Amino acid sequence: MADGNVNGVSHDLLVLPLLSSDNRDFLIRNNGDQVMITNLTGKIVGLYFSGSWCGPCRHFTPSLVEIYQEVASKGDFEVIFISSDRDEESFNGYFSEMPWLAIPFSDSDTRKSLKELFNVRGIPNLVFIDRDGKVSTQHGVRIVREYGVDGYPFTLERLNFLKEEEEAAKKNQSLSSVLVSSSRDYLVSNDGNQVLVSELEGKMVGLYFSVNSHGPCREFTPTLVDVYKKLKEKGENFDVVLILLDHQEEEFKQGFEALPWLALPFKDKTKEKLVRYFDVKQLPTLVILGPDGKTLNPNVAELVEEHGVESYPFTPEKLVELAEIEKAKQEAQTLESLLVSEHKDFVIEKGGSKVPVSELVGKNILLYFSAHWCPPCRAFLPKLIKTYHDIKAKDEAFEVIFISSDRSQSSFDDFFSTMPWLALPFGDERKKSLQRKFKVQGIPAVIAIDRFGRTANKDARQAITVHGPDAYPFFEEHIKHLEEKIEEMAKGWPEKVKSQLHVEHELAPIRRKSFRCDGCKEPGYGWSFCCKECNFDLHPNCALKKDEEETKGDHEKAKEGFVCDGDVCRRA
Repeated sequence: MADGNVNGVSHDLLVLPLLSSDNRDFLIRNNGDQVMITNLTGKIVGLYFSGSWCGPCRHFTPSLVEIYQEVASKGDFEVIFISSDRDEESFNGYFSEMPWLAIPFSDSDTRKSLKELFNVRGIPNLVFIDRDGKVSTQHGVRIVREYGVDGYPFTLERLNFLKEEEEAAKKNQSLSSVLVSSSRDYLVSNDGNQVLVSELEGKMVGLYFSVNSHGPCREFTPTLVDVYKKLKEKGENFDVVLILLDHQEEEFKQGFEALPWLALPFKDKTKEKLVRYFDVKQLPTLVILGPDGKTLNPNVAELVEEHGVESYPFTPEKLVELAEIEKAKQEAQTLESLLVSEHKDFVIEKGGSKVPVSELVGKNILLYFSAHWCPPCRAFLPKLIKTYHDIKAKDEAFEVIFISSDRSQSSFDDFFSTMPWLALPFGDERKKSLQRKFKVQGIPAVIAIDRFGRTANKDARQAITVHGPDAYPFFEEHIKHLEEKIEEMAKGWPEKVKSQLHVEHELAPIRRKSFRCDGCKEPGYGWSFCCKECNFDLHPNCALKKDEEETKGDHEKAKEGFVCDGDVCRRA
């Protein structure tokens, strides 16, 4: 492997000597046996940073155990557990599940120094050391999850080979190459029967990547079941294969038991490979394979959610047709088309009084998706309330509608009581259609609707966070103009500022996609006055306001016997 650094750790660093301490030159097994560190010379070693209290670690450890048991028999592979447990009893209980070595729990200094050396900020973390005792990669967890035992010996050369092999496989992709493994040529039904993959040959197949406990998946699954049943009733040659990514077998059973299609078995190692192969970035994902086994569409979940059975057969021509339909819908969108359903044509005030949607027509509206249980929602609310009052003071033709994701009527009532605007009633069915239409994946989310009922901005939350009431009326062109003004202002900012909030280093203005201001504790986007070394950020307003106050104070002091000329103060 080429020389260089991995997260600041040199590839040339010899790691094995760092595993010992002044009074210890051995590692331990869970039966108490001691193994000399020198016995690891010439072996591939994984440094496994983990802890019994960590859920992701608990999920990952069994996968690593499987690989260890298969590879360790070669005689040139070992793993060393570096514990993050808080007491020896927890360490011993967790270590008893591991077939490899560990640094003794009592040697906290060595464990701490290794975590600092490899900049371990989260667990599980797996660092691989090559046969020469040097760092091979610090991305061991990802490699094990994605490649399993095929990743051995976990070198860059091996990973590049596997990636090239995958690219070649994609060119010759078939249903069998995707779903058949060296140990399995079948799928399973929810009653436990095995069905040969070959029985799906020639069909259009949807690979449904899902997690039973994930809210968006739970909401999407009934829609997909409905589409599946309607297509079957029409006699369409379409099937679904469930790739359920739950970690617990009970969750897998619960998620699969009522579904009408086939699935990969619970413990099948092909799942993680397919997640990587199809570059699954979000859930739910529904990959469509054509009758020839080639990928027809990498994800039609949103299309199915929006258009149901009309999205079939998911071809490029069908997608163009649906895009034209969607464009026509957007052009015809009104406030009534968004907020009036078959059964409801009103929103409510805090006292429960109904306000007809017709009374809101002609106003600029913010749809505020939020919930009391959500900390970012509670943190954002004061900013939104202030923005609301500032805008209302200038324009009465403005309103906010709270769309709740609270879990009980009482939580909804408590949270809504703190807001000065309107809301959809708790549990209103219109919430789901609005979430689907605007693709709301997380909260808080704020959608801006103009006075004609058209969508003005799908991310008004960021606009409000950065610009406050100046963002009104939230049109993207207006936001772009505000950002251009900030860019122009940035040209006049100092290259460095000092802050009493961070006396260790000066702060420099840099572009940041997002951050949390260490001054006012609110989110930030775009420009930050930052100390990269300490990961410290201030909004420009927070940094420059403080700087101006200090400068003003200095000038006021200067008046007492001094004259200030530019940046120089002289005694009068």
